[in-house]
Amino acid sequence: MPPITIIPIEAGSRTDIFAQMSSQLFKLLRLDEHQIKISIGKKMVNVTIQTVEMKPNEIHFPEYLFQQFSLPIQPYKFLAIYKKDMNLLSLGPIIGLVTDFKHKGNDEPHFGSIHNFCEELHHGITDNGGFLYVFSYPNFSVQGFYFDAGIWKPAELPLPDVIYNRIHSRRLEFGKEYQLFRQTLAELCIPIFNDRFLSKWEVHEHLIHENHLHSYIPDTNIFTKDNLTSFAERYETIFIKPVHGSQGRNIFKLQRENNLFSLESSVTLPLEKKQTILSFEEIYRLLRPLLNNRIYIIQQGISLLTYQSRGMDYRVLCHKNHQNNWDVTSVVARISAENEFVSNIARGGEIMTPINALKENMSISNAKSIISQMKDLAIETALIIERKTPGITGELGIDIGLDQDGKPWIIEVNSKPSKNFEDGQMKIRPSAKAIIQFCTKLALDTTSEMEDS
Repeated sequence: MPPITIIPIEAGSRTDIFAQMSSQLFKLLRLDEHQIKISIGKKMVNVTIQTVEMKPNEIHFPEYLFQQFSLPIQPYKFLAIYKKDMNLLSLGPIIGLVTDFKHKGNDEPHFGSIHNFCEELHHGITDNGGFLYVFSYPNFSVQGFYFDAGIWKPAELPLPDVIYNRIHSRRLEFGKEYQLFRQTLAELCIPIFNDRFLSKWEVHEHLIHENHLHSYIPDTNIFTKDNLTSFAERYETIFIKPVHGSQGRNIFKLQRENNLFSLESSVTLPLEKKQTILSFEEIYRLLRPLLNNRIYIIQQGISLLTYQSRGMDYRVLCHKNHQNNWDVTSVVARISAENEFVSNIARGGEIMTPINALKENMSISNAKSIISQMKDLAIETALIIERKTPGITGELGIDIGLDQDGKPWIIEVNSKPSKNFEDGQMKIRPSAKAIIQFCTKLALDTTSEMEDS
């Protein structure tokens, strides 16, 4: 049924906890009796339903009932489900987005690179039926921020039905405080999806054991001197990437020509111009301190199609839908900035529709066929990553490159794809709608124990 609007009304006495609805809505919800329980988020309250003459798609709450549910006093559009066996009317969903951000005193918080995306989600969830708030995990259950009149306002808010993880830092996810937060969620039976960043080696290990995907995966191994020697003998170009890296940071590109090597990096290299061509031993000695004792992978370099001599790959966004199936919600071509070998937007890359990026190299019909292949490969990749990764996976950004023959290669898989706005317009994108759908599905699927009040 369509969402129901919850309207605050003034009420004097608090002795009788009631809510008002029309007799039509009472029948439509298939309520059995006037004494019911209402749940919002993880809070449950015993309420007397009064049937009065009013709009059929509204429920009126006295202001003190909002306070009992830890909700700011304002109208809400909520989905409503009556669970007959529990005599429970469930309203929501309440969706929490967890991220890391700094907040001082009375200043409005800023959620970093996802700030505009949080506003986009708020508008989409409000239209769909539900309530979004953003919080940092050290303040879980104490304070969250909800969007109202153009600003993010602090409040103590209800425990959410579902949580979407957009923490920016891998280091924080490894920390004790985050692990305690995860333990609390497990105890409260609150589902969290996209629970953590994926490591590049973990993704490789998941995919390489699927025989039908072998030909789409570049040769990859953990960085050691022996492995580097082996790769340098086999391939003219190799990439060296941090296992836990993102946004194109700290990547090295090694190219061989007649047993001499050149090295490029997405970080500044301590090289003088005369030293750009080096022997293998010189390259290895140069790399060791730059890797800083962190785990890196070595990956076969593929000669990819370019756009106007600039590097190019494709970000295929995949999301779980309300039927729990994977869909492709968008495909964009990412073109590297001048003098950059990585195409990440964070490093000055730009995006373009895949058709426009490909028509320089092939016919429109061939381009459409290849885009279709990329989508199929991305869906298959998402299915495997979801199956082999613990926790709930609902969103993946899959980076695919096309070689000179138009064959797709899986370059990377990201569990927290960028949320940059391509055109600067605040509109609800298909990817945001998909996240809202999946959050709503998880919330409705949850049959967790709720706190009585």
